[in-house]
Amino acid sequence: MQKRWIYKPVPDAEQVEGLSRAINVNPILSAVLWQRGIQDFEIARNYFRPSLDQLHDPFLLKDMNHAVQRLKSAIDNTEKILIYGDYDVDGTTAVALVYSYIKNFYPHCDFYIPDRYAEGYGVSEAGIIWAEENNFSLIIALDLGIKASDMVTLARHKGIDFIICDHHLPGGEIPNAVAVLDPKQVDCDYPFEELSGCGLGFKLIQAYAQTYRVREEIYDYLDLVVVSIASDIVPISGENRVLSYFGLQKLNQNPRPGLKALKEIAAIKNDLDISGIVFTLGPRINAAGRVAHARGAVELLIASSDEEANQLAEKVNLKNDLRREFDLSITEEAIAMIEGNEALRNAKSTVLFKETWHKGVIGIVAARCVEKFYRPTVILTESNDKITGSARSVRDFDLYQAIEQCSDLLEKYGGHKYAAGLTLDRSNLLAFQERFERVVSTSITEEMMTPVVEIDMPIQFDQMTSKFNSILKQMAPFGPDNHKPVFEAQNVFVMNSLSSFKDRHLRFLAGQENNDSIFNAVGFDLMEHYDRLASGEPFRIAFTLEENTYNGMTSLQLRIKDIKFE
Repeated sequence: MQKRWIYKPVPDAEQVEGLSRAINVNPILSAVLWQRGIQDFEIARNYFRPSLDQLHDPFLLKDMNHAVQRLKSAIDNTEKILIYGDYDVDGTTAVALVYSYIKNFYPHCDFYIPDRYAEGYGVSEAGIIWAEENNFSLIIALDLGIKASDMVTLARHKGIDFIICDHHLPGGEIPNAVAVLDPKQVDCDYPFEELSGCGLGFKLIQAYAQTYRVREEIYDYLDLVVVSIASDIVPISGENRVLSYFGLQKLNQNPRPGLKALKEIAAIKNDLDISGIVFTLGPRINAAGRVAHARGAVELLIASSDEEANQLAEKVNLKNDLRREFDLSITEEAIAMIEGNEALRNAKSTVLFKETWHKGVIGIVAARCVEKFYRPTVILTESNDKITGSARSVRDFDLYQAIEQCSDLLEKYGGHKYAAGLTLDRSNLLAFQERFERVVSTSITEEMMTPVVEIDMPIQFDQMTSKFNSILKQMAPFGPDNHKPVFEAQNVFVMNSLSSFKDRHLRFLAGQENNDSIFNAVGFDLMEHYDRLASGEPFRIAFTLEENTYNGMTSLQLRIKDIKFE
């Protein structure tokens, strides 16, 4: 698939030079920093030297005072507290964090994760009934609840109060809870809107700790927070950058037993970064709720001993192996359905339904279909006599708004610009497929349907020195809103050692005209360029710079994202 290269604006030379002098870095990195809004010494110092002092006052969140006072009242009056969370990574890490924190000093609490298949997403009636039957009078809802007005009202009638910690977009009605902690509320003035659900759980315990306990004790939970931030694909900027920076330190140096066991079972030998979490820990934690019950994930994350954690990690890993089998077989089936149907091949969107598809992996399948066909995609299956599904989008297309325009055909829906979930009656399936395609067709552009490689700056090979890389590494953690810089090099050629591996990927030694520096280069899923590379043609590459360790030796390597021929 052809990719579109777009270039970030190059800052004014005078501005770049001024920043270079102020922070003593070379002009290329100064330009990259300027593009990211790091434009003076003070901002740069905060960026390169994150501090826990940079975390915002949790009481800036609307309703935080009510939340803390209700939690204190419950503890003082020996009420039973239920920690209720979603079944994905963000929800299970949030539950593990808040439950573990409270359980440290207060025994009368438990946790509840809804069954993905029997109850579906969100606060369920079954959950409320279970809370009533077990005499809970306060529920702390994490990574869900902002659209649960009816369930909050039902709970209130049963004498159960709610504190909601959610980061999803509110609907027209805010639940009548004791406290609603959601920075996306229009009347919430919190300085940072992009916390994860677990991040909001962290703000709740931060507020409680600094009011009634010891502020520093909460930092022990930052390994859970960074796993949620990475896995939920929230921006690595603002407060999330600070939480990620210190969370990675905790995760790599002294993780809780459950995360330590997961790292060992995934054979992780080097320090994890954000991307490493996304591809190793995240899927394993998610798998518990995808092919079984997510309670297993929470039990692993709250395990108190290495022995217990290792046993639970084995079970979670087996679930992940099963999840991978479902994922691959359903993805193959979905791709075959598209390629075998002319209307689907030519559509601007993809909406596929098969009643036997496993509900736990349809989100992954939707993402894989987007990777292959690059258009908004909804994958649907049957669950509890309803059709339920997951949707994924492409760059710049607001999936949530498109689904909202089909809301009269849906029983419920929720999510973000790029990912959403929905439920509908089978009788509305055809109408939804037709409406969604019509909505997408009238609003998506050809540019949106072309994958993008966004390039920060052009560069010459000899500018990428060890000192350059040392400063580049200090820009981590990398992720959304703080991506690893992508550079463009022109007049590149294959010096030697061109080879392929797994029939999909490329490796070669890269040189550049009029430049003595050479680099090992690796390009994943770029096999289509092999013959032209072998012909000796010069080309341009878009790439990131990384370190590669082999036989105890570390060298700089180019990770090629795309190749264009001159």
